Amino acid sequence: MRKVYPNAANALDGILRDNLTIAAGGFGLCGIAENLIAALVESGVKGLTIVGNNAGVDGFGMGLLLKTRQVRKVIASYVGENREFERQVLAGELDLELVPQGTLAERLRAGGAGIPGFYTRTAFGTKLGEGKETRVFDGKEYVLEEAIHADLSIVKAWKGDTFGNLVFRRTARNFNPMIATCGNICIAEVEELVECGKLDPDQIHTPGIYIDRIIQGLRYEKRIEFRTVRDNSASRKESPIREMMARRAAQEIRDGFYVNLGIGIPTLVANFIPPGINVTLQSENGLLGVGPFPLENEVDPDLINAGKQTITTLPGSAFFSSADSFAMIRGGHIDLSILGALEVAENGDIANWMVPGKMVKGPGGAMDLVAGVKQVVAVMEHCSKDGKSKILNRCRLPITGKGVVGLIITDLCVFEVIPGSGLRLRELHPGVTVEEVRAKTECRFSYSP
Repeated sequence: MRKVYPNAANALDGILRDNLTIAAGGFGLCGIAENLIAALVESGVKGLTIVGNNAGVDGFGMGLLLKTRQVRKVIASYVGENREFERQVLAGELDLELVPQGTLAERLRAGGAGIPGFYTRTAFGTKLGEGKETRVFDGKEYVLEEAIHADLSIVKAWKGDTFGNLVFRRTARNFNPMIATCGNICIAEVEELVECGKLDPDQIHTPGIYIDRIIQGLRYEKRIEFRTVRDNSASRKESPIREMMARRAAQEIRDGFYVNLGIGIPTLVANFIPPGINVTLQSENGLLGVGPFPLENEVDPDLINAGKQTITTLPGSAFFSSADSFAMIRGGHIDLSILGALEVAENGDIANWMVPGKMVKGPGGAMDLVAGVKQVVAVMEHCSKDGKSKILNRCRLPITGKGVVGLIITDLCVFEVIPGSGLRLRELHPGVTVEEVRAKTECRFSYSP
């Protein structure tokens, strides 16, 4: 059984043709198949449909295929910081199917497991759930999602053997295990290729049955999107107002909680967890037990959080795939999620993933989080840059989840969402009056000093 090929171009030989559907592992730039992507670009194959969490960044990762206009369609959860990707979508030059991150992971897993579809709470009542079959289980509405199959899967692992068994490293595991299973053909590239029998069978993450071809990768660049270290000046530049909101959000954390922190202001919450409170932070790209930012000599490109920032681990930490990560979330095992928002409505609806015609970032893991965690706290500026309220009667932007937010923390105050009754003003920040809050809030709210 010959699986080993000398390089990426040879491994792709006889497989490539125009209009292929290719599933590619990785999260941001972490755990991506750099050699195979370069060979795809060099091949000139066109009309591709790319499936993966995101499409790299401008000029690197899967973003290289966008630059050379080899991609017709992308199925992903996050556009992220790829300006060319966003530009092509807004200009109508690229077909984009956005899928919530956890749903994407499970659709890929289902595709490799012979499961044609499944029901999930994620995206019910949102734009991404429109037109899909729904069903009620135990009084809750669920959306039917179909499995994803690819013509070709490309994955990257830390170690592999000549039989195709793979071992991933840290958060570079992410989407790779599921994507390895869902393609008609799977090619893996590894940093270290060893003879069959050299890997401990108890440590193998993906068995060789899923891998058709394997190569020893060369010259890995392993770019880091957001190099974040403890001894830099980033924290000193942080806005006092943003820190105030993060500090207030940290007060909602209880001892023993499992907590997921969103991108932006919520990330700062980890700095203000009260003394004596033991908290386990979960990052949806495959880590339970997120530690502080690393020192400069501790930076590891295989160890990032969901915001693509470099991080560390703590004693008791665990790594796992993105599918396992969202099983924790959908299964109700996460106690609290703190998220940023573009808008929040008085009934607890939240919008935080796109502005039609202007911004397409994608839902990432937010839709899964608001549908699955026990408690959702939204942290946001009270008004937009043009002075308009972001606390509304109804969200104007496409929503992320219906009636999911329990607490809203802004730069002016703290609102509690009372189901069936609307908002109750719970706290005013120093120097803020009730009249000022009323003037800057579109919807009514109750307040009892």
